[in-house]
Amino acid sequence: MKCGIIGLPNTGKSTFFNLISNSKALSENFPFSTIKPNYGIAKIPDKKLYELKKIINPVKIIPSEIKIVDIAGLIKGSHKGEGLGNRFLSQIRETNVIIHIIRFFHDINILHVEGTVNPIRDKEIIDMELQFKDLETIEKRLKKINKYPCILKKILSFLKEGKNIRMFPFQKDDKEYIKDLQLLTVKPVIYVCNIDDEFNIKTNIHIENMKKMIQIENSTLVKLSLKKKNCLVINQVLKKIYKLLSLQSFFTIGKKEIRSWTIPNPCTAYNASSVIHTDFKKGFIRAKIIHYDDFIKYGSEENVKKAGKIFLAGRNHLIQDGDIIHFRFNQ
Repeated sequence: MKCGIIGLPNTGKSTFFNLISNSKALSENFPFSTIKPNYGIAKIPDKKLYELKKIINPVKIIPSEIKIVDIAGLIKGSHKGEGLGNRFLSQIRETNVIIHIIRFFHDINILHVEGTVNPIRDKEIIDMELQFKDLETIEKRLKKINKYPCILKKILSFLKEGKNIRMFPFQKDDKEYIKDLQLLTVKPVIYVCNIDDEFNIKTNIHIENMKKMIQIENSTLVKLSLKKKNCLVINQVLKKIYKLLSLQSFFTIGKKEIRSWTIPNPCTAYNASSVIHTDFKKGFIRAKIIHYDDFIKYGSEENVKKAGKIFLAGRNHLIQDGDIIHFRFNQ
């Protein structure tokens, strides 16, 4: 699973990327200081992991992770190749969730490609570029295949109205017809409003207008000042990403390490085993499971066992978020 950071140039994308992935990507006061995408790993904050640490006191803990990509700034005409736009748009195709950084802060020392700070306009520029690319993709498909489900033509008309596909009223199984097209505006989005350090009435008005705008498409809005480097807000964003990706975690525990493993939600014990190693799935016998709440309540695996709260599960058992699992398999 991969999360892509997009936006106009000089909005704070690379600064946000560095904070969320603890990286050191170049961040400069000129457009296209990012040409090639920056790749990083973000660790998912999880209180459960640290509660387990208090009890077990392992040598180390390893949180769940997701991949983060800092994509170069898009500009007007990106869908036609302006500012290397085609390359950057193709990089967005590879992502599962988008973080759209929007500039709300005022700083005469940091250039704005449009000359003024206007968050609604800036969002619309990015939306239009992604919509134009989706239009191009769908029109190419329709030219290749004469007989195609009418859903594709409906989506095409929807795009021509200037609407993102994520707002489209999909019926059951509709999305299966567009899955292979890797459309851009169908992806879930978290809008990050990069605000001024101090309270600003004008900025606050922009925020309220933005909230109304994204409420229509049922997306998420987060506001933060990247100058303040607020780690709490960054953690909130990471948790929201995890939720949007429909992910959950299970734990393996021991004195050497406690490790959090990322799996889809829902996920069977059989499929979860392969996250650790493919051999686990090949030779899967069963899974020994302790629910997180039971482990915290009884304080040790031995006490959980005495309470009769350890159970054995077959391959089709659905994992619960926070389960502590030991897999048995044939080597």
